[in-house]
Amino acid sequence: MDRSANGKSLEARLRDIEDRLEIYNLIASHPPSADTGADYYTRVVYAEDGTFDRGEGLTGAVGNEAIAAMTQTEGHRRAIEGGLAHFAGLPHIEIDGDAAYVTSYLLLLHPDASGEPRELPNHGLSPGFRIHRVAANRWTLARTPEGWKIASRKLRPLDGSPPAREILEQALAAYRPAD
Repeated sequence: MDRSANGKSLEARLRDIEDRLEIYNLIASHPPSADTGADYYTRVVYAEDGTFDRGEGLTGAVGNEAIAAMTQTEGHRRAIEGGLAHFAGLPHIEIDGDAAYVTSYLLLLHPDASGEPRELPNHGLSPGFRIHRVAANRWTLARTPEGWKIASRKLRPLDGSPPAREILEQALAAYRPAD
């Protein structure tokens, strides 16, 4: 049995790669699901008792049914019809047995209705897009017989306040020198 990489067997290393790919796909699927109102997707990827904490002033939800219902609200539907685009950065993934922790950035974009139309060669005319919000995400995932599920998601705006920085710092915890 080959144990050359950090003492892990080839099977363990392969499982780690497969887990990371599944988690990347899970996180990368969030923007298209949010931008299409795919409540069926949200029901499947969140744990039955999963939580979504959007922070102060924004509605969150508990349970995959309630989280999925958020994609069907009138406000979310209007945002989709207005050109809502969730744009996610490459996530940082930490796997610890049957739990995984994912830290990522999320930008909310939408067409700039008051922007001056500009032409980009070979790409047409557009008034451009406006960045509505940039946020930090912290996802906690659990391995289940059906694959990785979202146990919790915490989202905080990058507005200079500590909560978003605290989320981002969690991705770097393994690199922090011991006291």
